[in-house]
Amino acid sequence: MQQLGSTRSVHERDHILQTPDTFVYASLPGMHRASAAVHVSPAAGADFVQYTTVLEEGGRLGAAVGSRFLYVLEGDLHLVSKGVAKGSDEVTLWPGSYAYLPPGTQHEMTSLSTVARVEVIEKSYIGGADLPVPRIVIGHEQDVVSTALAGDETLQVRILLPADESYDFAVNTMEYQPGASLSMVEMHVMEHGLLMLEGGGIYRLGDKWYPVTKGDFIWMAPYCPQWFGALGKAPAKYLIYKDWNRHPQNARGEAAR
Repeated sequence: MQQLGSTRSVHERDHILQTPDTFVYASLPGMHRASAAVHVSPAAGADFVQYTTVLEEGGRLGAAVGSRFLYVLEGDLHLVSKGVAKGSDEVTLWPGSYAYLPPGTQHEMTSLSTVARVEVIEKSYIGGADLPVPRIVIGHEQDVVSTALAGDETLQVRILLPADESYDFAVNTMEYQPGASLSMVEMHVMEHGLLMLEGGGIYRLGDKWYPVTKGDFIWMAPYCPQWFGALGKAPAKYLIYKDWNRHPQNARGEAAR
């Protein structure tokens, strides 16, 4: 419970820190036995939507708006998908499983557990005349080989989506050993959505510094100065979204439909 209105949550022009004590859950259109805490959306200036969904047994999401990325946080789920260029796939997802569903993909995900939690990212797809339609991707984080960021073995990255230009955004996990940090303050054209999965540390956003921990969400606007360092005795890990593979001249929010 909140105590006398205090919270670590912050809303600034170029960043948001949203902590679980301020998550508000409500059903989105088409949801069945499910609700979502929307962390960021165009209403806050973002060019994508990210939310955490809680599903009861038998619960389902509504239809996607644009492309959809799913990452399972808790529970088991059944996913049926049918892409434009292939037949139907049926898979079981469990914590650490993820799926990318291109725009127009027919799919239904149903909770097999009493309680399931899924992180959802949706974005209006920006295509190109010479680009093929991106394919469905289904996998599990632990099956992805990690690589050291800039040669730093204490900071490991798992790239969850293919690097080819069909995909207009990327989703990675980044794991920091205690005391590890980014080697520089980054400031770039890409925006981020970030969910802390494990551990904690200190995040610099703009000219401010915030303690962050498991369950926190962060949105970083384009050109927001950003830096993270892990603290504590256990590794820190987060799931992070970024828009990429498109020329900066493309208007934000102007999607190929």
